[in-house]
Amino acid sequence: MKITRAEFLKSAFIEADWPRDAKPEIAFLGRSNVGKSSLINSLLGVRGLARTSNTPGRTQSLNFYLVNERFRLVDLPGYGYARAPKALKTEWSAAAENFLAKRAQLVLSIHVVDSRHEPSKQDLQLHEWLEYHEKPHLIVATKSDKLSNNELRRNIDRAKHALKTNQVVTYSATLKRGREEVWSAIEKSLKS
Repeated sequence: MKITRAEFLKSAFIEADWPRDAKPEIAFLGRSNVGKSSLINSLLGVRGLARTSNTPGRTQSLNFYLVNERFRLVDLPGYGYARAPKALKTEWSAAAENFLAKRAQLVLSIHVVDSRHEPSKQDLQLHEWLEYHEKPHLIVATKSDKLSNNELRRNIDRAKHALKTNQVVTYSATLKRGREEVWSAIEKSLKS
C-alpha cells in the first residue's frame, strides 16, 4: 500500500471520545513493550508517529492514527508489565475489551507477540477471546531480527502450537521483514 498521508488523530480514554465516523479501523493489541508502536511506525514509514518507549506500559489510552484519510490504525494499551495501580490496569483492559467487542468500524485486529518469547497467558487469553467472538485477526511476531534463523523458526513453531494456529507473520521493524504480508492482510480487510 502506498502511504500518502499518516497523522496522529487523537487519544481516547473513554468511549465518548472515539471517532464517530464510519472509517474502517485496524487495532493493534499485545502486551506492553511488545513493539506495537514500532510496528505501526514501520508500516507507515514514519519515524516517531506512534510514540515508542523503553518503559513498558506507556500507551495508556487508545491512540488513533488516520491513514490516507481513508482508514485508521488504533494502538490499544498493552497488557502485562505496566507499573500502574491495579485499578488503572483494570480500566485499560476494560477499555480495550469494550473497543474490541463494540466497535463496528473494526475490520481487523493485529495481535502482536514477541518472537523471542513464548506467548504469555494473556496472549493466549486474547487469542481465545478473538477466536470465540469470531473477530478477524492476524498474529504478528515482532523483533524477529533479534534471533538467529534457527531460533526464530523454533520460536515461531512454538507460538503456532501454543496459539493453535498455522499463521504467524514474522516481523522486524528494523529490516521491514513481514511488512508486505501485514499490508496485504490490512488491504484485504479494508475490501471486505
